[in-house]
Amino acid sequence: MARIRVGQAHIPDRDSPERAVELLLERGYDACEIDFETGFWMDYPWAERLGELAREYDIALSVHAPLFGWVGHLEASGRKWSSALGALDRSAGISAACGAEVVVFHPGFLLGRSREDSIDAVCEQLAIVRERLEGKNRAVPFGIEVMGRVRDFGSLEDCVEIGRRVPWVRPVLDFAHMHATSDGAFVEVEPFRAALALVDGVLEAGEPFHIHFSDIAYANRNETKHLPYGDGTLRAGPLREALAPLDRPAIVISESPDEGSSQAIRAALLDVH
Repeated sequence: MARIRVGQAHIPDRDSPERAVELLLERGYDACEIDFETGFWMDYPWAERLGELAREYDIALSVHAPLFGWVGHLEASGRKWSSALGALDRSAGISAACGAEVVVFHPGFLLGRSREDSIDAVCEQLAIVRERLEGKNRAVPFGIEVMGRVRDFGSLEDCVEIGRRVPWVRPVLDFAHMHATSDGAFVEVEPFRAALALVDGVLEAGEPFHIHFSDIAYANRNETKHLPYGDGTLRAGPLREALAPLDRPAIVISESPDEGSSQAIRAALLDVH
């Protein structure tokens, strides 16, 4: 089995990178996602110091861009596009400063278009993002996250197709979202294997799977909220079994609402008790 890293979906201390890393190590994590979903709170010197410590203690970092940092707008112009482009630019800058593995972002919306037209728009606007980042030495890998509403844009297949067309963008598997949109299908090993196989087919050699995981509540095949581990029907054991035969490392970020749940997921993935 290739290495599975497990981490939490937020930096555990915003006052000090030293204290943040200390807490991650105390909790047994070797990964962490920097939480910018609601906005930026970290400056570049903070990110640089965090990166130094993460490398020293072998912690894999990732960055989650602000939620308004999406691509696939009807037009690559206007206030919303400018805000999205700026958010992705700064996320990439923080990623480069701390040596993060990937910048996670959300796909856009159908906005009345077909899936094919939406995918085209995303890929075209990602090219604009990349050109800007290359001019600033911020051309880091991005990860497009699978969404949790069944009729919206951002299915696993959507994200895999974007990853196939845009080599520097990787699909990010969110098994809570996929459990919701499949009406609870991810209870045995096979659905995990099938999803991992799709993503494996578009990743380059050595690139890790990037995975979000938590238990989930859903209604009408749409996510409603993250649950404490064990309150729903999604379990980490089948994911571990599905990963076992694959010669590709994985970074699993727990989006659980409490630390006890994240520790339970970690224990199941690493088979520790």
